[in-house]
Amino acid sequence: MVARALSVSVTLALAALALALPTAPAAAQDDRAGLLAEIEREVMCPVCGIPLELAHEAPQARQQRRLILDLIDEGRTKDEIKDVLVAEYGEEVLAVPGTSGFDLTAWLVPGIALVVAAVAILVGLRRWRRETVGADGGASAEAGQAEPLDPEEARRLDADIGRYRL
Repeated sequence: MVARALSVSVTLALAALALALPTAPAAAQDDRAGLLAEIEREVMCPVCGIPLELAHEAPQARQQRRLILDLIDEGRTKDEIKDVLVAEYGEEVLAVPGTSGFDLTAWLVPGIALVVAAVAILVGLRRWRRETVGADGGASAEAGQAEPLDPEEARRLDADIGRYRL
């Protein structure tokens, strides 16, 4: 009875293993292609000066792809592959700038520009609103109160309003 239960367990385990084996190479191919695509977005073709994913015809780009695929087949990680590419082609092969030294400005300048633009828009809107309210002729922006009417204009206004009373 114990031998039969053990036999059934072994059979089930072998069946599960057999089902998993055919998908392993396909999954490995998907991982390989995914890692290649990810690296292609993050490195440049040194000859073309464009991301490797867009450089299709250049012999240099094909050579880089072969090198990347060989390194993937060796089991290297993305960072290790990028390190090999930098050693082979120089720092300019990286599409994303570094986070220290002069490369840090590539990250800081756009952020600072956004903040300056937002402040400029706010200041401009406040001035525009102040000028619009002051130009109405009715309300003064600084005083916040209506200007008194000339007595002749007040009489004429009252006469006009009187004609439209319901």
